[in-house]
Amino acid sequence: MDCPPELKEYWHRMRSDPRSIDELVSTALSESDDDIAWDAVCALHFRGTEGVLARAETLCRSDSVRERRLGADILGQLGIPDRTFPKQCLSILLRMLSDEMDADVLQAILVALGHLKESDAIEPASRYRRHPDPGVRHGVVLALTGYDDPRAVNWLIELSCDEDTHVRDWATFAVAQMIDLDTPAIREALAARLEDADYDTRCEAIVGLAKRGDRRVIPVISEELASNRVGSLVVEAAAMIPDPQFHPRLIALRVWWNVSQTTLDEAIAACSPSSCNDQSATTRGTPRAR
Repeated sequence: MDCPPELKEYWHRMRSDPRSIDELVSTALSESDDDIAWDAVCALHFRGTEGVLARAETLCRSDSVRERRLGADILGQLGIPDRTFPKQCLSILLRMLSDEMDADVLQAILVALGHLKESDAIEPASRYRRHPDPGVRHGVVLALTGYDDPRAVNWLIELSCDEDTHVRDWATFAVAQMIDLDTPAIREALAARLEDADYDTRCEAIVGLAKRGDRRVIPVISEELASNRVGSLVVEAAAMIPDPQFHPRLIALRVWWNVSQTTLDEAIAACSPSSCNDQSATTRGTPRAR
């Protein structure tokens, strides 16, 4: 795997951590510095042995909320980057999910299920999509993300209307960018977010519709490009569904936009009148929703 040197160094440090399983668990439970505590959890992830699995399972049965949450955190990424005991981890987490009452532990379980990416988790996770705690609902979004399964997609569409901004943003992102599925229901759900009060949610909807070639997004992109706040997703969306009306507004961004020159240059090239004429000549039109 080709990865940055600093990441390779981190992986090596996690794999070669000399501490015992009990020492790592103790650090994860007692350390007040979140980064140091999470490094201990990551060391357990990379170790990924049957001994770590057994220790995590014991934590998951604990009367302590903190210990149960740690158990779920360990199981969610056991053995990364090459997962170990995924079926056993799934079984333990689903058993926890059926009995757990604490919102923080529920969120940890759902996040762990999101890391596992086992489709058997879709239905059990969805049962918490209307939980009163927004952290739990966010966990549901993560657990359902990345599946083309119609159940997961429909529940993510439901969560893209959530009253909590964070939940709504992540659900919109999941529908817009984490799947390639293109259906009328997905397009309508994204179109419903084009006027969302939250900027990030709105931008996710924009890029999701642009990715699917839905031309309803063109006037929205044009308006966003002329505003005094232009995020990278809007510029990326302009390149995905190029239109010559974007071109002068993209050129104008060169004066002040410093997010990514490469992204801006690609959008300018895609939206140049000559490029758009070439696309029109080759009948590159709006794809129909399947």
